[in-house]
Amino acid sequence: MSEFGYSFEDYTEASDARGSLREVDVSPKDARELAVYLKGMTIDRARLALQEVVSMKRLVPFRRYNLKMAHHGVEGFRTGKHPVKAAKLFLKLLDNVESVADYKGLDPSSMVLVHVAAYPGRKLKRNIPRAFGRSSPRNKVLVHMEIVARAV
Repeated sequence: MSEFGYSFEDYTEASDARGSLREVDVSPKDARELAVYLKGMTIDRARLALQEVVSMKRLVPFRRYNLKMAHHGVEGFRTGKHPVKAAKLFLKLLDNVESVADYKGLDPSSMVLVHVAAYPGRKLKRNIPRAFGRSSPRNKVLVHMEIVARAV
């Protein structure tokens, strides 16, 4: 079994709490856009935003991966959508970071998300059968998600 590190360099053991999910089955583009959206929020505000995304009351602006997407006009950006599956996984990860902060004796309500990342992990190679005995590749990309929260 391989060991996974964190992509965050400036980690301080006394004032930071971190957590990660490795190789989860979610869209890497949705997870990346949601990570950009959450960075800089407090834990409580991020939790409220994620719950609103899951209940489809709040749109997440898509800044990079926005071709052929509906024009909703979200917070100064022209496109957005509801990445529900990624939001549920980020909620799970946020619970993990909050429990780590409680364990360290930090106040989770005053912590700010200084690092939120989602990047592609392992690629599972599959094939789809086609007509006349041929096949086409269908790859599934697994995603690594990380959150680091710092006490302010």
